This record gives sequence, structure tokens and C-alpha cells, in this order.
Amino acid sequence: MIHSLFLINSSGDIFLEKHWKSVVSRSVCDYFFEAQERATEAENVPPVIPTPHHYLLSVYRHKIFFVAVIQTEVPPLFVIEFLHRVVDTFQDYFGVCSELVIKDNVVVVYEVLEEMLDNGFPLATESNILKELIKPPTILRTVVNTITGSTNVGDQLPTGQLSVVPWRRTGVKYTNNEAYFDVIEEIDAIIDKSGSTITAEIQGVIDACVKLTGMPDLTLSFMNPRLLDDVSFHPCVRFKRWESERILSFIPPDGNFRLLSYHVSAQNLVAIPVYVKHNISFRDSSSLGRFEITVGPKQTMGKTIEGVIVTSQMPKGVLNMSLTPSQGTHTFDPVTKLLSWDVGKINPQKLPSLKGTMSLQAGASKPDENPTINLQFKIQQLAISGLKVNRLDMYGEKYKPFKGIKYMTKAGKFQVRT
Repeated sequence: MIHSLFLINSSGDIFLEKHWKSVVSRSVCDYFFEAQERATEAENVPPVIPTPHHYLLSVYRHKIFFVAVIQTEVPPLFVIEFLHRVVDTFQDYFGVCSELVIKDNVVVVYEVLEEMLDNGFPLATESNILKELIKPPTILRTVVNTITGSTNVGDQLPTGQLSVVPWRRTGVKYTNNEAYFDVIEEIDAIIDKSGSTITAEIQGVIDACVKLTGMPDLTLSFMNPRLLDDVSFHPCVRFKRWESERILSFIPPDGNFRLLSYHVSAQNLVAIPVYVKHNISFRDSSSLGRFEITVGPKQTMGKTIEGVIVTSQMPKGVLNMSLTPSQGTHTFDPVTKLLSWDVGKINPQKLPSLKGTMSLQAGASKPDENPTINLQFKIQQLAISGLKVNRLDMYGEKYKPFKGIKYMTKAGKFQVRT
């Protein structure tokens, strides 16, 4: 299974390594560095890299590559899912997952990794169990450990390990009982120059933060559950009930967890929330080009689009750009040729626009193709697929919990061709 794990920062330094079986030399990462050099962006590094004696499987999150080394053939998604679980665990323990934080808490990191894999095979990956085995670091605990020489390792086995619901510890008590659910959807789309949709799909997740006393049994029902394709559940969900009634029935873990992830790929169900009007032109004989773009809301059910950032990789022949935005700020890097426009909120009464001219290399031929425009945005209180939670009920406990549901749509890889 997994022999070793290497953590590599964006400048290509290995700042942490962990071995479960035999020690694998760092030189195996040279194959990874070669693939990294060939990729234009960090996200484009192949997730599976074969080498003569090993396979390298990697994920890139928080500007860190998590590279697992395996020697035998293993389902790649199994390893990739485990690596994502490692990142989520670090985030849960330390608040953020960054190179600095991992270095500061290196002892806890090694202890957690030792519990998550046993001889290279996944053992304890549930946050509740891990937190009972290895106590999360606090300032007080760090000071006490430094003085007494003790560690964060717990004295006894987790209570959840021995029960039929290993994801939930026993004897949970809260003064305020609350359950919050976040429905977050990411829309990936490619729009052609006439404004027609070439491809569009939605990746959605339901993240939960449940702080309930005792052993509650929850059911969550949707207005339109048939929208969901490729649904992937947390182990706590009773699959038979979902198959027969399309209702989520589960005993929740304590704290934060991902209840399910889903996919909506039917193009007629994917509403495109923004449009871009563009006029980008290069002339053969002239050393000037014209650049105009306007961004506006489309199918947003009256909700505000915020956090809008427009980026575009300009052709190599563009020396500089003289642009005027109607709102927000813009930057153009003459070296990387990257144009970035931070729009902010879109006001439907006064649509934001960016207009101006481009200085082109004298005597250079017209670029073969126009640049593509990439968008980032967020829409609060809207699930673009139309998914709506109908009701949330609790059984098995007498108290009445406080319940809340929040929706959000954001752009994934959203590209407009010009």
C-alpha cells in the first residue's frame, strides 16, 4: 500500500517526509519534479506518475504537494482520497494547513500520520477518533508538554472505536445543541464567443457542523433529490434508506464533517449565473489593439454576485495595456502577460466594464487566437442547481436543537472564449 509520504512546497523543497514500511529515498521525487517542470501550472501536474519501481500519486492543496509513494498496483482514487483526508485532518487540527503551521506542529503531524496509516494501510481517518488518540495542540498543552516532557497522545483507546458507530464518540454533551448544514456548489463551464454553453456541470457538497448531545438520529429530506448524480456519502449515511426513499438518515459524527458530495451534469439543469460581453481585436498592420469586456448577472434568482475576479492570459505579442475600469482595480504583468481585474460586487443597474487599448510588438503578426477569460465569483444563499432542503428531523433525543441551512454557489473552472 502506501510506503512513504513527501510534502513538497511550491518552490520544490521537500519539507517533511514520513515512511511506513522501508525508507524510500528522496531521489524518487525527481520524477515528480520533472513532471512539475513540464506542467504550466501546479494544478496541471499529473496525479499519477509511473516510475521504474514506484508509482507517485499526488494532490495539490494550500500551495503544498502531498506525494504518496506506492510499490504495488492500488486503485489511484483510493490513495488520492486518503491524501485529501490527510489535508482535511491537518486543517481540522491546526485551523489552517500551511507549510509554516506543519513545521511548527511537526511532532503532532507525525503522531497523527502514524495513527492514520498502519503499515501503509488506512486505519483511523475519522476526526473524532483521531482527536481522542492525539489531542489537538493548544498553547497551554504545548507549554505543559515542554515542561513535563509529555506528548499529546491520549491515555486510553477512543470510545467510538469499540461501538457500531465508530465515527461518533460516546458521552457527548453540549449546553447549546445546534446543527448547521452548508450546501456549496461549484460551477464549471466553458462558454463560446457567441455566449452559448459548450459544457457546464456542477460539483456540490453538503458540509455539516453538528454539535448535539447524546446519540441523535437525524433525517434530512430534499425538495428535488432526483437532481443529484454520482452521490458520494459519509459512512454514517444509511444507503438503503436513500435508495428507497431518497432521504438521508444518519447518526452524525460530532463536529465538522462532509455529509455528501454530488454531481449535476445534465446541461439543461445547469443555469449560467453570469455573462461576459467582449470585444477584443488585433489589427495586422497596427501596433494597437482594442480591449473591452463587460460582466453582468444572468440567472441569479435576484441574488447578488460578489467576489468577482476576471483574469486573462494575454498573447506574447502584447507589450502593455492601457485600461480604465468602471469599478474595481486591475493589474497587468508585462512579463507573465497576465491581466487581472478585481471587480467585487456586480450592481445590475450599473454593469462593470473594463475598456482600453493594447500595445503590440511592432512588426509582429496578429496572434493566432484571442485570449480566454477566466472568472471567479460567489453567490450567497443560492444553490444554482435548484437543490433545496425540505426538512431536518431529529429522533432519539428529547431536546429541540437549533437548525440552520446555508446555500452558496461559486465558480470552479469558469472560462469564456473570445
